[in-house]
Amino acid sequence: MADPISPSPVAPEAGTAPNTPGPERADLRPENIQDAVIRLAGNSQDGIQTAGAFLARLAGRSDQDVMTYMTIPATISGGPSIFQVRIGSGEVLSAGDEADFLVAFYQHSYQDHIDFVREGGVVLYDSDNVEPNLDDKRFVYVGVPITGLTVEALGGTAKDKGKNIFVLGLITKIFSLDVEKLKKIITEKFAGKDESIVNTALMAFQAGYAYPVGRVLTHQYQFEHIPKKAGARAQITMDGNQALAYGLIAAGVRYGAGYPITPWSSVMETLRRELPKYGGIFVQAEDELGAVSLALGFSYSGYLAVTGSAGPGISLKTEAIGWASMAEIPLIICNIQRGGPSTGLPTNVEQSDLHQAIYGGHGDSPRVVLAAKTVEDCFYIAIEAARIARKYSTPVFILSDTSLATRIEAFDEPDLSKLMVDPKPDLSPRQSFKPYPVDAITQHIPPGTRILDGKYPLLSGLEHDEMGHPTGSPKLHMVMTAKRRNKLRKLAEEIPVPEIYGDKEGDVLLVGWGSTYGPIHDAAKQARDHGEKVGAIHLRHIHPLPNGIEKIFAKFKRIVVVEMNDQGVYGFGQLAIILRARYCEAKIESFTKTDGLTFRVKEILDGVFKGRSFAARKIPRDGAAIVHADTAPESVKSVREVVPQGVG
Repeated sequence: MADPISPSPVAPEAGTAPNTPGPERADLRPENIQDAVIRLAGNSQDGIQTAGAFLARLAGRSDQDVMTYMTIPATISGGPSIFQVRIGSGEVLSAGDEADFLVAFYQHSYQDHIDFVREGGVVLYDSDNVEPNLDDKRFVYVGVPITGLTVEALGGTAKDKGKNIFVLGLITKIFSLDVEKLKKIITEKFAGKDESIVNTALMAFQAGYAYPVGRVLTHQYQFEHIPKKAGARAQITMDGNQALAYGLIAAGVRYGAGYPITPWSSVMETLRRELPKYGGIFVQAEDELGAVSLALGFSYSGYLAVTGSAGPGISLKTEAIGWASMAEIPLIICNIQRGGPSTGLPTNVEQSDLHQAIYGGHGDSPRVVLAAKTVEDCFYIAIEAARIARKYSTPVFILSDTSLATRIEAFDEPDLSKLMVDPKPDLSPRQSFKPYPVDAITQHIPPGTRILDGKYPLLSGLEHDEMGHPTGSPKLHMVMTAKRRNKLRKLAEEIPVPEIYGDKEGDVLLVGWGSTYGPIHDAAKQARDHGEKVGAIHLRHIHPLPNGIEKIFAKFKRIVVVEMNDQGVYGFGQLAIILRARYCEAKIESFTKTDGLTFRVKEILDGVFKGRSFAARKIPRDGAAIVHADTAPESVKSVREVVPQGVG
């Protein structure tokens, strides 16, 4: 992280906020900062996700980089929840290991998250509900009666509402954010609702912004402004599920079907709202099997279609996906992974459906598996999935996860004029047509296309000949099985080899896939800053793998695959098992976890470089670079073994 917040104690002023010790006020220096991690901790009913999303969208509109992280409880009644926003004037790859600024709404929010605040960080707490341990001198404490001031601003009926927007106003003042842009974002959010809702939100925001923070803080922070290059595209801000849905639309997908399940549901909600604008439709089916069958019907008609779910729903779709492999029907299947098995951890993150995606079918049923690495990549991976599905007439899985689904990032607006695909089917007459030629890749024609020689093909889940007629021939089954397999080998020849980040050869190569992209790259950078010879690659095409990866592996002494799933009976994560089987390389090892939380950079460094300590971050203060003391396990305080639900 570059130039994070670095408050220092200063002398007290008169009129400090209740429960705020004067000597521990923060010195918010007038010079600019480049990076800050803000964590809001409360209950899911408090709307902290809404407040955090406002901050993220403001960052995007202010040409800053941003990444968010959130946890929500799995119970309908709600419970502890967080929303973390990392805003930076430079590149932001992860949501941050430590919080510079913690907002604690309740006592449990303070207790559960105080250990995630960096030493010297600011703890802003609701003094109506929180009693911090002021004897703990690691942090700067700022007490504000948030609940009482919100009620005072909005009236007695606002006791449990509006605190999130009040805090948003406070943060806006402290970080010198653009007030007018934020007000516009708030107004846009509640557009279409009763005018009183918009007015109430703006009143709460104004009350927080007007709070005299000078009583507890001597200066405001201000993010350094880095002007965009001439001709640079405007930024857009969205979460991964939104990016995936809009990527599907850009890819020419106009039809689909699904069934609600966390965390896939918001993809289908976006498609159900947007597809009719493009002449399409999205159907909510009666169950998962009905959903995938409807999608297959759409694809058979000549329009590439999409379906999706999380792991449990994908299990229910398996039979029909096998039919798609046999009939060689193009189809996009989105799996927004969550903790499992069964209903598992429905609101937490895992990468434990990789083997299900590749091998989760009956018989030999080849399919393509892709994995998005960032929110921006959720958009582009959809376009890639559609391209492959059409070209190779095959089911294509897109793997995302809860982290990507809910994370908000800012990225350059795509050039839609170059990306939008016209999905109109080709109904031009053919002289003759074989859908399953043994010496070429299958390409179907839409039903209703005229075949001039009068020999119309069939479509079947039974083994078939070149015209689609069912057959029980052992020889033909072997030929057709090889045909379905070999088109994936053909695809592997065109997939680019992943770029190496960091050292091109050395001691350790970190390998990742999916949402671990940011933490892995930050870990590689920190390790290299401390003299380690480290490189990193990230795989988007997981099945088939691109040719040539073995040449990269040969240049490193250790290959560590970092992934969020279990090490299994044989001691390796799911991708590591695939890589070891593919390359017969004994130096491939695993670093895995299954706590339902995203990787922290320090976790990766500690797990890969056991016994080697790395400073968490460099903190510029008074012109000099000050590095944290040794962060090896024996040098730091013990951490609770049990992580409460909702703790990030």
